[in-house]
Amino acid sequence: MLLQQVAAQLPDNAMSLRWLPVNFDLAPMEVISHIVQYSPKAVICCGMAETRKTLTVEQWGTYKNNRLATPINLERLIQNTVHTHISLDAGDFVCNRLYYQVLRHLQHRSAAALFVHVPLMTSLNRSVVEFDFLKIVDYLNRRE
Repeated sequence: MLLQQVAAQLPDNAMSLRWLPVNFDLAPMEVISHIVQYSPKAVICCGMAETRKTLTVEQWGTYKNNRLATPINLERLIQNTVHTHISLDAGDFVCNRLYYQVLRHLQHRSAAALFVHVPLMTSLNRSVVEFDFLKIVDYLNRRE
C-alpha cells in the first residue's frame, strides 16, 4: 500500500516490484534477477511489520550463523525523518532472507541495499510514514 501511495512522488529513475512471492527462495531470486537486469545504485526492499508503530530500517540481514550489514549509514539516513527508527532484527521470515540474499549479492558491487519494515498504515500514521519513506528514497537517490 505504501508504494502505491507514493508512486507518483518517486524519482523518475525508480522502479518498484510489488507482490513478491512469500517464499524464502523465490522472493530473493526475483529481486536479484531485476538487480542483474537493471543495475540500480540502490535497492530498497519493503516488508509489512504489523506490530511496529513506525518505519524501521534494518541494519542486518541474517542467515543461519551469517550476518551482513547494509553499507548505508543508517544514522545519517534517518536524520531528516520524523518517526523512523533503526532495527537490529529483521525477523525470521521471508523479509530477513530476502534482505540477506540481496546484501550478499551486492556485497562486492557499488550498489547498496536497505530493508524497510512498514507498519500497518492507518489514517493516523499515513502522512508521516509516506513523508519518511520519501525522505529515505531521496537520500538514497542522492547518495554517491
